[in-house]
Amino acid sequence: MNIVIIGKGNVATNLHHAFTQKGIACQMVSSREGLDQLPAANVYIYSVRDEALAEVVSKVTGREKSLHLHTSGSMPMSVFGTDKPHAGVFYPFQTFSKSQIIEDFSTIPIFFEAKGIDDISAVYSLALSITSHVYETTQHDRERLHVAGVYACNFTNLMYTLAADLLSSTHIPFKALLPLIDQTAAKIHTLAPSEAQTGPARRGDENVMNHHMSLLLDDEVKEIYQLLSSQIQKRFS
Repeated sequence: MNIVIIGKGNVATNLHHAFTQKGIACQMVSSREGLDQLPAANVYIYSVRDEALAEVVSKVTGREKSLHLHTSGSMPMSVFGTDKPHAGVFYPFQTFSKSQIIEDFSTIPIFFEAKGIDDISAVYSLALSITSHVYETTQHDRERLHVAGVYACNFTNLMYTLAADLLSSTHIPFKALLPLIDQTAAKIHTLAPSEAQTGPARRGDENVMNHHMSLLLDDEVKEIYQLLSSQIQKRFS
């Protein structure tokens, strides 16, 4: 098995590390140059931005016998067209950073799609080489999983940023929030998110919420507080 990852970003870097850790021949190449002279490989994994994927795919030619996979949560398999008959999706569901390489890939779920039974088997085996959590999915489900991930991860991280901004005018360090953040995440391993919900909006405590609003000086941040509190109240009223 020989893998070429096209792209050198966060996902590509972590996948490269995961494969090489398992002794699988794998190399990364830039998506911006030399795509007409790619090294020969059994598998090409396209780990590039969604808006660039179609263009990058079109520049890879003469590799009809190889398996072509992209790592996008949103893009369809059809992006590979008809000149790449062996194609699919290889979507590792995790937040990745080049500055913090994931050493243990074994618990990270990989969601995959492929065109035919042989390719399904090949992608499944490829995923199993780095993790024990492998799921065949559909574009419909994968797209919704991607949106769910944005809520659970990206939007949540923005909340951390807003919290850090609020504390920046105090003598309280952001790390004081870490036990709260850790316990909040730990609870939903055993409770449904709706069961774990706490706070003034959950209690319907208008006095506390109004006081909080008076402390927020940025109108957009204040609007976020209002919208999120309103959503919580609607669900628990």
